[in-house]
This record gives sequence, structure tokens and C-alpha cells, in this order.
Amino acid sequence: MKIHPLAAAVIASIAFSAFAQTATPGIDQRQMNQERRIDQGIASGQLTAREAARLERGQDRIDAMENRAKGDGVVTARERARIQYAQNVESRRIYRQKHDRQHR
Repeated sequence: MKIHPLAAAVIASIAFSAFAQTATPGIDQRQMNQERRIDQGIASGQLTAREAARLERGQDRIDAMENRAKGDGVVTARERARIQYAQNVESRRIYRQKHDRQHR
């Protein structure tokens, strides 16, 4: 079956625009950075096992928020703002737990 070149271009542009609307590289990068901070806190002894588990659950909640936002194929500005707010809250929690003088 042959597809007209114009039709193929239209299909490709629609598929690309749908992907571009669900791409969240900034959110993904920040998640990786925060997970690295938690891992570093575990390795250095700044985080207890309980603190680390609680922070990991917080990261999992943010991942779930992101997956729900991507579920319909479009991550709206409001959804991005909510995810970024949740990341800000979690970042502050990571900082507080790492600097609370509780050690392993």
C-alpha cells in the first residue's frame, strides 16, 4: 500500500506534535537530580533509611502525577505548574532531611 507523500507528512507532523506536547524533559531532569540527591544522602549517611524511604515515596508520587498528566496525550500548563510545585515541595523536604542532624 502506497501513501501519498503529503499524507505521510501530515501524519508525521501530527505524531510529532502529540509527542512534543507530552515531552517533559525539564521535569524528568529535575526528578533525576532529586533522586541523585537522595542517593547521595544515603551514601553519605545524612539520611536515615526511614527518611530515604519517605523521600522516595514522595518522588514516586510526583512520577505518578507526571504519568497521569501525560495520559491524555497533552501536558497542560496547569499540570506542569502542579508538578513543578510538587517538585519544589519535595526539594525542600530533601534539603531539610539531609540537614536535620540525624545520621545513619
